[in-house]
Amino acid sequence: MTGVVAIDKPEGFTSFDVVAKCRGILKERRIGHSGTLDPLATGVLPVFVGRATRAVDILPDTDKSYVAGFKLGFSTDTQDTTGEITAKSGVTVSESEVAEALSGFLGVQLQLPPMYSAVRVGGKRLYELARAGKTVERQPRRIEIYGIRLLNFDENTQSGELSVDCSKGTYIRTLINDLGERLGALGAMSALRRTRSQGFTLEQCVTLDQLEAASASGCLGGLILPVESCFLSYPEIRLSQRAAERYKNGVTVSGIEGSGLVRVYSDGGFLGLGSITESGLKTFKGFWEI
Repeated sequence: MTGVVAIDKPEGFTSFDVVAKCRGILKERRIGHSGTLDPLATGVLPVFVGRATRAVDILPDTDKSYVAGFKLGFSTDTQDTTGEITAKSGVTVSESEVAEALSGFLGVQLQLPPMYSAVRVGGKRLYELARAGKTVERQPRRIEIYGIRLLNFDENTQSGELSVDCSKGTYIRTLINDLGERLGALGAMSALRRTRSQGFTLEQCVTLDQLEAASASGCLGGLILPVESCFLSYPEIRLSQRAAERYKNGVTVSGIEGSGLVRVYSDGGFLGLGSITESGLKTFKGFWEI
């Protein structure tokens, strides 16, 4: 079994919990995921099955979209409402003040990863160090916010929702924490739902229960998307059977026009990604059955 299934991750599950569950449902050891979600978060989690796991590190679309709930007036050690409160502000703000502050986060910027994150420092995950009561120096990382919008805000409860379109590596918890600091009111994330990730949307997602039911009834075919669906932004080329055999053996195929990465097909189907250079077509990442 090879392909991609977009899972609507339930709250309370880690991304690794989802992978373990999928291994049991699909009876396949080679399963991985892209774009880790915290246990509090729900939504789009692309899961890669079989040879498709080779695609995780080369996905062309790494942007993401979220709807996040937040509450102002306090901050926590985890930057969300599951953590311990570390400070309270007593400051209240208006809806217009929140909307204006949000607009200042548009564009390219540096963001400091939170201590409760999967980023590695000195070979250790930051969350492992945080759980041990340690705080270490972290390097800010370049991110980009393409769009950010206030969906609603209740001035009485000082809570609301916002939508964010952003680059890979953006921590929405940290964005809300920084929003609270910019407002002088402090803030923490109360909910998070990812609506788009690696080119997959919520509309394409299935729940773990739906995946299990489909597996039990032998109807998985419609849920497992072909791996080439991740690379539709690249142009397609087709090789003759003879050229395909040379390509699969690592031989550069001459006489191919174009440049850059392409999807490579033969009569046998999708072979993988190739790179066209001046010398010809070379294998970039193969997905054929060995």
